[in-house]
Amino acid sequence: MSIRLKVILPYLLLTIVVSVIGVYVVTRLVSNTIEERLKNQLLQAGRVVSDSFVRQESHHVDVARIVAYTAGLADALADEDQKTVKALVEPAAAGLGLENLILISSQGKEVVHLVLDENRKLQDVNQTTGAAASPIVVPFLQAGNPEDPPRRALGMNLVNNEMYYYTALPVSSGGKFSGVVVVGTSIRNILPFLKSTALADVIVYGGDGQAIGSTLGAGDQNALKLLSITKEQYQEGILSDDVVMGKNIEVDKRAYSVARGPLQVGNDRIGVFAVALPLDYVLESGVTSRRTYVILFTVVFLFVLGIGFVVTRLIIKPLHSLVNTSQAIAGGDLQRRTGIRSKDEIGALANTFDEMTARLQEHTLELERMNQILKNVDKTKTNFIQISAHELRTPLTLIMGYSQMLEQDMQDKPEQLALARGILEGSERMTDIVDSMLDVSRIDSNTLFLRKTGMRLDLLIKKVNKGFEKAFVERNIRMTVDGLADLPLIPADPDMLQKVFHHIIMNAIKFTPDGGSINISGKYLNGSEPPQVEIAVRDTGIGIDPALHRLIFEKFNQTGDVLLHSSGKTKFKGGGPGLGLAIARGIVEAHDGRIWVESPGYNEQTNPGSTFYVSLPAGKQLEEES
Repeated sequence: MSIRLKVILPYLLLTIVVSVIGVYVVTRLVSNTIEERLKNQLLQAGRVVSDSFVRQESHHVDVARIVAYTAGLADALADEDQKTVKALVEPAAAGLGLENLILISSQGKEVVHLVLDENRKLQDVNQTTGAAASPIVVPFLQAGNPEDPPRRALGMNLVNNEMYYYTALPVSSGGKFSGVVVVGTSIRNILPFLKSTALADVIVYGGDGQAIGSTLGAGDQNALKLLSITKEQYQEGILSDDVVMGKNIEVDKRAYSVARGPLQVGNDRIGVFAVALPLDYVLESGVTSRRTYVILFTVVFLFVLGIGFVVTRLIIKPLHSLVNTSQAIAGGDLQRRTGIRSKDEIGALANTFDEMTARLQEHTLELERMNQILKNVDKTKTNFIQISAHELRTPLTLIMGYSQMLEQDMQDKPEQLALARGILEGSERMTDIVDSMLDVSRIDSNTLFLRKTGMRLDLLIKKVNKGFEKAFVERNIRMTVDGLADLPLIPADPDMLQKVFHHIIMNAIKFTPDGGSINISGKYLNGSEPPQVEIAVRDTGIGIDPALHRLIFEKFNQTGDVLLHSSGKTKFKGGGPGLGLAIARGIVEAHDGRIWVESPGYNEQTNPGSTFYVSLPAGKQLEEES
């Protein structure tokens, strides 16, 4: 990707993101404001409906008392004198504009039942409709108390199958209960008044959640079924303390927002009502606002984008120069410079870059000179080691030969025999050191030659351990071997691997106190590619500082104070040239393996111990044969 795109693209994306977020936030704020107004209007409409029902109840109570207190009515009702009662209440009912009037005697007889017909005339119902058994009448008949408060209910009149809002009051004469007067107003006639008062459509629900009246759908029964709610929603509405928001509904393909509340008059909750307002103006306002702000933010976005292109052009050219110069320097041309001379931040950056390049050129030249010197020193050191090893081998061979001859000749002279054996042991140790020096020189010069063959590690370890049997006895160190016999054959040079484990085990012996233990275990790792054989040599020695875990595999590196090391190569903290682990690492890496150490730390009191791991590849063909 070019510098131009890297500069412009984030700026472009940021502008787009800000524009989209701006459109979204602003339109959401507008929509939320409108929705909040709709919600508040619904809640207010709900309270208006509730208050209107209370006023309707007050009207019912007033007209019911007028009827109840008509002169002679109480006595005629107590005597169940239908003719007299009818003559007394018909003028009052007509004058008060009652839609439904029922008078029931104290014995539970339906004496008079008047219903306003379609022609707005009161008709006398000459049949029993079961009004005396309604929930608002029975308590009066059972108690016979003329002081009981009014009772209310929503119910259907069986004469015309019309839903009414009923209020019932006791009728009395001289403090004696005479009967019950029931006044009813049809829900169909109440709803238009409620709608005009609340400025919202109104729905009234019966006890099972069925819509019994609504200004939506003009009383159509199918519409009422669609507007009905579940019993759970009805219970939620009738038990709430105030108007609560409900789910939106759709009538005649038009969406409405709904709020429901309990229809409470006095202490009686007689049903649930709902108020509904259309969502059209909310959605239309949201779409209009969104369109307006999209256009506005698009114009702003294009304007900002134009400014961005102008700004980027001012910085692209010097940036190109910086990029080309840095690429040239990365390719090794340390003489290249930017050539930028502006006085702004990019100019300061370019000047700093040029100064840094000049210093880098100086330091690089110095490092190249020092590196060449170090290479010469290392080569000289390697040559010295190789030459010294070869030069020492000849006199050591003579010393060992003469020492062996002296040892044979001094068999009958114990004192001279001990001296001869001491010379022989010293020469053997010197020979080991010389061999190690030669191995190091071969490793450093990459001339280590491997003669690989399929070999068993358990036999190899057994052979190595046999050479240390005397040290194990003298130092009282317990050696154990686990799981080596189950390992597959591996392709390796037996002589070279023998040196690896010779140095590792000798190292474990030297740094394990008398009475300690060494354990050698192995496992086959089939999950890696290629499969590996891992050997672990664990000791109970003094441990190794974590900072030295990598350094101990370098040439001539030794832990602790070298001057305090003992002279014996298998003695505790025994000495040596510091080549053993370096040789082990070189041989293992020549086999495409890996060697490492794990130790919690160095402590001669607690003896935390160390574990050396050697991981070697197991050949697939050898693996199948095993």
